[in-house]
Amino acid sequence: MELHVFHTLVALHIITGSTGAIAFWVPVIGRKGSVNHKRWGKVFTICMLATGSFAVCMSLLTIFDPMGTHPHLEGMFEAPFIRGIFGWLMLHMGILTINLAWYGWLCVQNRRDHAKNLTPLNVALQFILIVAAVNSAVQGWVIGQFLMIGLTVVGLATAGTNLRFLYKPVRGEKDWLDEHIKALVGAGISVYTAFFAFGSVRVFPELALHPGLWSIPLVTGISLILYHQRKVAVQFRARRGVASYAG
Repeated sequence: MELHVFHTLVALHIITGSTGAIAFWVPVIGRKGSVNHKRWGKVFTICMLATGSFAVCMSLLTIFDPMGTHPHLEGMFEAPFIRGIFGWLMLHMGILTINLAWYGWLCVQNRRDHAKNLTPLNVALQFILIVAAVNSAVQGWVIGQFLMIGLTVVGLATAGTNLRFLYKPVRGEKDWLDEHIKALVGAGISVYTAFFAFGSVRVFPELALHPGLWSIPLVTGISLILYHQRKVAVQFRARRGVASYAG
């Protein structure tokens, strides 16, 4: 019964993750603020929230019964390894995905009323992510999987920068947009990381923890974030220049 539940979660995780991975590129590549940008951005956000939730459920089942949920890995990996990578690390990544999707969505919805970003849920998600990241690092240290420790930097940096924006005394006019870009592209990074890394265990298990495989979506995502944030900065400077000239 437990294995059937786990397989159902995996199937739902793949469906929502695949849909989100495709929808991700419409707002990233398309014209910002357009109907398609908003429509597919919403689809992407919903898919990421669902994907992250399924990942959390899968990770909890794995922590409870690592070999029972991953019988196909028996003989290749030991229970502590499976519990660490597919349990504690996936729990961290699932919470990270939920955090980024929800935070990024609120940033754009509340761009004119920052106080609405300070909901108990949004703030709590930052501290939940910190706890999950620290725990993943500890578990990685215990089983000697130092990649787990390295990846917790992403969770800690996310929660730290999110809290900085949420409680920033004075915010610039485009800060909400920078945070929106960072968060939702970050959520895209997490779903592609899952496909590249966790998915590779079934095809190329010897490459599953290779740093190069994990770095592909990370480097791509960071490049997209920096590119779009710079583009936004140029556009805002141009608007101020036009306003100043007109004045």
